[in-house]
Parts: sequence; structure tokens; C-alpha cells
Amino acid sequence: MKKINSLYVIDDDRIYHFLLKNLFKQNGIDVKTSFFSNGHEAIEALRKDKAGDDVPDLILLDVNMPIMNGWQFLEEYTRLKEMLPKSSVIYMISSSNDIVDINKAKGYNTIVKDYFLKPICKEDLDKIFVAGLS
Repeated sequence: MKKINSLYVIDDDRIYHFLLKNLFKQNGIDVKTSFFSNGHEAIEALRKDKAGDDVPDLILLDVNMPIMNGWQFLEEYTRLKEMLPKSSVIYMISSSNDIVDINKAKGYNTIVKDYFLKPICKEDLDKIFVAGLS
């Protein structure tokens, strides 16, 4: 199993950022985490990282965000990933239980590993951090 050293959380909900930080702490998950409020901020961070030192091992991606939503992020990431020194494992984490969104995520099966509904719980974290990169 591959170790997760770095993580991007791409979600516009600041309360969710706070809750996720606490959930990580409560479950002993020590990972370098960068938080972004929309996909555009995360894409720009990836583009600026010319050496590839900060390309995350894992991305937790929301669907509905302003400026650049999760789907738009995936389109940009698909174009950008060939220039990155490594690929990130992406999990969609959203409050949308719309079957259209869930099926759309499955359409990105080479990039998106799974789709979880908010609020994320310890069991979800176990699936992501224990089995997620194996």
C-alpha cells in the first residue's frame, strides 16, 4: 500500500474544512493538507508547482463550487496531469446524491477512485486512507 503524504481538499465550505481537520486529528491522520475553495485555486497551485514537489498523493474534491466546480476541475486536471511528475488519486466527496452526479463520477473511472456523500465519517476515511491507494 502506498503512503499518503500530501492531500488537497477542494471544497468551498469552510466549516467542512474545519470538520475535516478535526476528523483527521481524531483519527490520527497526519498528512500535509492544502485547502482550496474552488477548483481554479487548486489547478493554479498545480500549474505553479513546476518541480512537482507539491503534487498531492490524494485529492478530495467537491462537486458544487463557485468559479470552477468539480467537473470543470476534472477536465482541467485531465489536460494537466500529463505534465505532472505523478498522478493524484481523486475521491469525489459531495452532498449531491443525484444519480447523474454519481454516474458522471464513474465516467471518470481512470481518475476518480470513488464517490462519497457528505458528511464524511470515520468509515469513509478508513476506505480512503487504509485501502484507497493500494
